[in-house]
Amino acid sequence: MEFIGKIIAVLPEKGGVSSRTGNEWKAQEYVIEDSASGQYPRRMCFEVFGADRIAQFNIQMGQELKVSFDIDANQWQDRWFNRIRAWKVEPASQAQAAAPMQGGSPVPPPVAAPAPDFLAGDAKDDLPF
Repeated sequence: MEFIGKIIAVLPEKGGVSSRTGNEWKAQEYVIEDSASGQYPRRMCFEVFGADRIAQFNIQMGQELKVSFDIDANQWQDRWFNRIRAWKVEPASQAQAAAPMQGGSPVPPPVAAPAPDFLAGDAKDDLPF
């Protein structure tokens, strides 16, 4: 799926260590707004997972971007939460210019990185994702 809009919020980076593998992980969330929706713009909060992708995408406040993403849901303490994870981010001007040249089916997204493991007492009853 794709969303084109302007970055209106850059949230603080989160990180930790996987209890299963011992590897460090980082994630950062951003809010994008579709100004083409008129009086009631659509907004979406999405996550970029991995320090390498955070650095590669280098998302800044006010940028016009095309975000390609996957949606998944996680259960925690009998509640369900949606996760929107970006796998490709590009300037909106490039995306619109390249659109007419694309033919055939879209490129499938890369395999998503596994979600970090948490121990029950890790985060003082915070959500583990």
